[in-house]
Amino acid sequence: MAVSDRPRAIADTSSGTILAAVMIAAPPERVFRAITAEDQIPLWWGADHMYRTTKHVADVRPGGAWRSEGKGSDGQEFHVGGEYLEVEPPHRLVMTWKAPWDGDNITTVSYTLEAVENGTRLTLRHEGFGQRHDSCRDHGSGWERVLDWLGDFLAKETNARPLSVFHCRLIPPRPDFAFTLTEEERALMAAHADYLRGKLNEGAVILFGPVADPAGPWGLGIVRARDEAEVKVLTDADPTVRSGRGFRYEILPMMSTIM
Repeated sequence: MAVSDRPRAIADTSSGTILAAVMIAAPPERVFRAITAEDQIPLWWGADHMYRTTKHVADVRPGGAWRSEGKGSDGQEFHVGGEYLEVEPPHRLVMTWKAPWDGDNITTVSYTLEAVENGTRLTLRHEGFGQRHDSCRDHGSGWERVLDWLGDFLAKETNARPLSVFHCRLIPPRPDFAFTLTEEERALMAAHADYLRGKLNEGAVILFGPVADPAGPWGLGIVRARDEAEVKVLTDADPTVRSGRGFRYEILPMMSTIM
């Protein structure tokens, strides 16, 4: 389906599937945080004349639970929840969806976030409605509204907040790591370099490379982002950090820059 600045959703009732897409004026790291963080979703999910999400709790990992609560314009309370199936920040999120207004039937929602020149192309797929045609159509209309709220929220933030620069230090699991690499670790570092090259092409990373510290080499990344939370999404998705081998990032904001 074509993607525009305003969201569009197509409900295929024959297959019980909704496909929606939108262009968002923010990088994937920021969009991913907006659709997962407990302090973010209540800021944008809803409108006064319809309903407002007032609380969101999320354990953002495969197998972790999530739950949103809110109140309609008539004062009626509601909730919806589920479980995360896939969490690959900042490009993919898959979760189950269980809502009382849908008979507590369990469906599946997947987000795909792709970096493009002016921000992020977000594609959403909601499936598992089966023969519940009315529910499929209603959720399709609902997703158009939700993605519209998300896009407007991030567009306003992008226009209002300047980018900052952050010094990111990748600390390896041992001081002599650069000199004692195993073949498996060498392949991991190649994946790390490919990941940061991609971020360099997207404009999120300004430069990166190893630093010859006498106490032991470490990795340097200079990152452009709106806040530290956005940087952390980027660093948490680094293959070295995701490997669980003891790598960690130290993130420090730069007080000023001359470029």
